Amino acid sequence: QVQLVESGGGLVQPGESLKLSCAASGSIRSVNSMGWVRQRPGELREQVADISGISDGTTTYADSVRGRFSITFGNTKKTVYLSMNNLKAEDTAVYYCSADVKIMGGTRYLTWGQGIQVTVSS
Repeated sequence: QVQLVESGGGLVQPGESLKLSCAASGSIRSVNSMGWVRQRPGELREQVADISGISDGTTTYADSVRGRFSITFGNTKKTVYLSMNNLKAEDTAVYYCSADVKIMGGTRYLTWGQGIQVTVSS
């Protein structure tokens, strides 16, 4: 029904920046919210950031990334970016894009992307 494709991950050194992108496609009627979660090795998934497609782009961030990461929509609400600055080793994780949307017919649909690796290491 809805597909998410992430891009932009990779290997960077501590203090550097990286920008992740996520494009949603499929039978999307409207976007409730989109976001990013991450999973460090051996840990549970952690909500990193999300942005509302309803309330004028209201954003929320995990305490661990607030002030360093920024989530924004692209030209449409079907694309979302995560700008990550001053990256730290503890930001190393697989990052997953998430989407909470209404599909054609009005049904709510939640989905996640395949995940993309971000590695911060010197």
